[in-house]
Amino acid sequence: MTPEMHSRTIGADLFRGLAELERTELGWLPHRLPARARAQCADPQLASAEAQPSGVRLVFRTRSTTVELDLLRTRVTLSGVPDRPPGTVDVTIGGQLVGQATTTGGNVVRIDMATGRTDVERGAPGTVSFDGLPAGDKDVEVWLPFHERTEIVALRTDAPIAPSRTGNRPVWLHHGSSISQGSNALSPSTTWPAVAAALGGVELINLGLAGSAMLDPFTARTMRDTPADFVSVKIGINLVNADVMRQRAFGPAVHGFLDTVRDGHPEVPLLVVGPLHCPIHEDTPGPGAFDPAALRAGTVRFIATGDPSDVNAGRLALRVIREQLADVMSARAADDPHLHYLDGHELYGPLDVAEHPLPDNLHPDAATHLLIAERFARSAFSVGGPFARRSGELRT
Repeated sequence: MTPEMHSRTIGADLFRGLAELERTELGWLPHRLPARARAQCADPQLASAEAQPSGVRLVFRTRSTTVELDLLRTRVTLSGVPDRPPGTVDVTIGGQLVGQATTTGGNVVRIDMATGRTDVERGAPGTVSFDGLPAGDKDVEVWLPFHERTEIVALRTDAPIAPSRTGNRPVWLHHGSSISQGSNALSPSTTWPAVAAALGGVELINLGLAGSAMLDPFTARTMRDTPADFVSVKIGINLVNADVMRQRAFGPAVHGFLDTVRDGHPEVPLLVVGPLHCPIHEDTPGPGAFDPAALRAGTVRFIATGDPSDVNAGRLALRVIREQLADVMSARAADDPHLHYLDGHELYGPLDVAEHPLPDNLHPDAATHLLIAERFARSAFSVGGPFARRSGELRT
């Protein structure tokens, strides 16, 4: 017998991992940056990334065995560039994946790479449905897509829901690039921060912002004002592949970013993570670009367009960033006993390239996300790690 479904009220108390919930014409739009931060940067890349709800999930307690959501997704397509796969919605109970569905319908933003023209094709919401969930009271987590702007239009279940009573776990706030947001992961609950959070037994707030980990002051202020038990900042790749600053500006920018975070979290364990290994940018500055030959073959690959000799003139490459980060961390360590540094090569290094190559020369694949997550969890959350003091021993 088909259960009778009823619409449920959607409110901020059902969400985890977001900064704000905006009421839209059709539904509710999660934001990972607050309005004040969004108002300080007109970059469309940032606007798109922060409204893609990586790490954001609906969490509620219910006896329902069926959950349905109407979602209005917005996809971005670039002329001449293969489309990304449809977004995925994961449902987990007790940390275990119990349902998965792909998004449909929605809006499409088409960007002409040659002219910069943007056209918007409006679409209708699509529905994802999960049935056969375990009977009895349970805490359900619905993980939203990590690379599609997603408005929640309606939520239906066959039994009442209430905000989850869980939430007493420590909160881990993380900021990084598209790799932290989840690029090329399999699904929203299997991005490397999501998996690392599950292994560490913590609540995740993911401020991974694709193409936008730029040491922006408004991001630092957002982190300053967000309650958290642990904070981490992954620094490097976007500064190089967007070619946004020079060596003279880098060190002071890192100091300023960390100073602002520390204003709100003076004694919270703060972990700075250096860049993962990326062969195209180790010694070659940006900007990064799509590889035209790969596009002609129907695939996506990135190249570095800078000149390695320009490093001597002050341009940034990843090797330089690692050296300068080490100097910054050394200078701050004497006055900040709760500050820690993790070389990104410990998560993905030169020796990993042969077995786990970056398919597009920039982002790890799904299996490598899991590898990075396991390494991060063991380094950060295990006994003796910088986040172990409050999280307890790493679950195995």
